[in-house]
Amino acid sequence: MIYLITAFLAFVVAQGLKYLIIAIRTGKNDWRESYMSGGMPSAHSATVTSMAVIVGILNGVNSAIFAVIVLMAFIVMYDAIMVRRSNGEIGASLTTLIKKEKFDVRLPRVAKGHTPAEVVVGAIIGAAVAIVAVCIYNLF
Repeated sequence: MIYLITAFLAFVVAQGLKYLIIAIRTGKNDWRESYMSGGMPSAHSATVTSMAVIVGILNGVNSAIFAVIVLMAFIVMYDAIMVRRSNGEIGASLTTLIKKEKFDVRLPRVAKGHTPAEVVVGAIIGAAVAIVAVCIYNLF
């Protein structure tokens, strides 16, 4: 259970920080920003990194499950930077074109990906949450 709780907490911390950063930067109090994709920090990276770190600490870095989770984490982070970010840029360009040409179509939902910095900060948050969780877990 500690594994799922840690992953969930890492996600919540990253999304909460994302909301705060957007609120401070823009001055808007829009709760939709707390669950939107993209932005600083990456909650996906925080989640998968927290899982990899806690599994590495509790099960060992030579365990098969650690190898699987690290591989999954790299896939998720690569996807956030390369695939989702590219799709987001394409979606934004398409939205601009639709508006400019006044096409009579529904605007696409643009899901943003992440910059490398957003992914790294998310990974750092995830690692920190996992380390704190292990420390608390070992107290009880």
